[in-house]
Amino acid sequence: MNRILLSAALTALLSTAATAEDWGTISGQIIVKGNAPKPELLHKQGAEVKDREVCATKDTYKDDIVINGENGGLANAFVYMPKGPGKVHPDAQKDATKTVLFDQENCQFRPHAMVLMAGQTVEVISSDPIAHNTHTYPLKNLAVNVLIGANTKAGDGQKVDLRSSETLPFKVTCDFHPWMGAYWLVCDHPYAAVTDKDGKFEIPNLPPGEHTFRIWHERVGYIDRKYVVEVKAGENVLKPVEVNGADLAK
Repeated sequence: MNRILLSAALTALLSTAATAEDWGTISGQIIVKGNAPKPELLHKQGAEVKDREVCATKDTYKDDIVINGENGGLANAFVYMPKGPGKVHPDAQKDATKTVLFDQENCQFRPHAMVLMAGQTVEVISSDPIAHNTHTYPLKNLAVNVLIGANTKAGDGQKVDLRSSETLPFKVTCDFHPWMGAYWLVCDHPYAAVTDKDGKFEIPNLPPGEHTFRIWHERVGYIDRKYVVEVKAGENVLKPVEVNGADLAK
């Protein structure tokens, strides 16, 4: 009988320990309030720009600010921990060695903003039938300026190794087509995200507790430098973060 009771007690203890080790997921949204700036036209269809047969097949707008007209969601905002927690979920580390594709399409970078982990490799490809170059401006990693040939497919692209974490997203440009721009953020942990076209983001597998994030967008810099979140086990839906539309217009 005592053995049975002891076994039951150990099972309950292990179950409690496992519960204490549960992980949390946060999800939220960045929305623009007030008079948001309207999309800014770069050049019209057929405009006299370099490689117009590819770059001017349609009206092209700047992609440094993308706002959902229905819900005010701000795309391409970075939400990230400036410093990782002491504990990282094993599943969250799975992408640490995964190669990420970075494309150019109709003379614009795809994606416009992305997060990476130190140690990852970016493979630069091109869906365009013309040449591009990818020029990076990191603070800590080795800056590169690589030529990307026309119609470069996955497996044949230029590799960019990112060995160090960065404190801020850094800019990526194409010197051939000066309107092209993108931003990469390299972290030494997996707890970072970029908002989607609706301004939404999700960061899974966080350890429970209070964590501080930064919210950054290329048009304004820091939206919130100390975005404090109390993470509980399971799903954590956060209140929307509001951005003044006038700040984005600066």
